[in-house]
Amino acid sequence: MGLQAALVAAAFTVAACAAHTRGAVPVGTTEPDKFLFDKGTEALNARKWLTAREFFKQVTETYTQSSYRPDAKLGIGDTYLGEATAEALVLAINEYSEFLSFYPTNRRSDYAQYKLGMAHFRQMRLPQRDQTETRAALKEFETFVARYPNSSLMPEVKTKLRETRDRLSEADYQVGYFYFRQKWYLGAIARFKAVLKEDPEFTGRDAVYYHYAESLARSNRGVEALPLFEKLVQEFEQSEYLVEAQKRITELKTLTTSKTPGA
Repeated sequence: MGLQAALVAAAFTVAACAAHTRGAVPVGTTEPDKFLFDKGTEALNARKWLTAREFFKQVTETYTQSSYRPDAKLGIGDTYLGEATAEALVLAINEYSEFLSFYPTNRRSDYAQYKLGMAHFRQMRLPQRDQTETRAALKEFETFVARYPNSSLMPEVKTKLRETRDRLSEADYQVGYFYFRQKWYLGAIARFKAVLKEDPEFTGRDAVYYHYAESLARSNRGVEALPLFEKLVQEFEQSEYLVEAQKRITELKTLTTSKTPGA
């Protein structure tokens, strides 16, 4: 009964919003499409998602030849992105994808591409969980970088792209760390090696260096482990693994020297 009441309330809210916005153009308005678009933008800036969406939909559905139609289409996507529920984010993806399909050369196509990536970005899960949305976000951000190299949005996109790659790399690192804790060093080594190969700029690569090197050292492959411990020390001024890495460097160098003939 509670669910039914909630659905009725939601339907009433949408209907009330539609009734408020539909036919809201004053008599004699010379540019009704602009009037509606401006009202939608005003509501969007006030985070009134449903109201804004209705104004924008009036533009896209009623004034199909309007120069404001593409921006209104983006506005609809922005209301869903702002709403940020699981259902709304799926609808946002649809709006931005349609925009890019309908208006591929529009002056704001870079914005649509960025927001398409953000709609996936906001659905990313923790590193220990499924990374399907993370991969989708990465794909869209990489598409942005390839298509819009001169966009003013590039700094924001690159920041999000780094965060997205970090999430994927962290997920892979966690798998390797699980193998490490289970003392299956062969599996850990393979996973850590793959992380560094696929994402050499991974922000958390100090942890990868350390556990990769430690896995090698515990597998009697100290000669291969030493350069990784050294890279950790060289590349990171601050890391929770620094002290232990420096200790291991000293131990491995001493061990190597003791095994050298004539030492």
